[in-house]
Amino acid sequence: MSLRPPAESGAASETFGGTASFRSTASFIAEASEFGNSWLVPLSCLIVDDNDEFLDSSSRVLESQGLHVVGRASAGNEAVRLAEELRPDVALVDVRLGEEDGVEVARQLAARALATRVVLISTHADDEVPELLADSPAVGFLPKAALSAEAVAELVR
Repeated sequence: MSLRPPAESGAASETFGGTASFRSTASFIAEASEFGNSWLVPLSCLIVDDNDEFLDSSSRVLESQGLHVVGRASAGNEAVRLAEELRPDVALVDVRLGEEDGVEVARQLAARALATRVVLISTHADDEVPELLADSPAVGFLPKAALSAEAVAELVR
């Protein structure tokens, strides 16, 4: 069976013995994912940051690039609650959440045995990043200036 990309009508077609078969774009993506094309399935994402402007702008940018932002939190306890409820693929957690520590939030998420992978983010490309990562369950770090759907996907897939 050969996979073809979805047609503009939102359906892909295949021919079986001369008979055309149509299926939805969603089933095409799900099937393609089984064949190792996981990049076709958008990642679901929770963004955790204490800056409302950053939450708004990063949500818009990441959504426009194909990441599915399922939730936003401005505090650690809210992040844990949303992660348990929404089960996102990835949580982007600011290293400095006001008075809270983003690394501690990452630990709380990991302690809940959620499948959510954590990527730490910060406006500062600190020299402390290797040390932060070594002491946390995060899968990686991204400076906020380099935040993109592609960069997130590269860290978690």
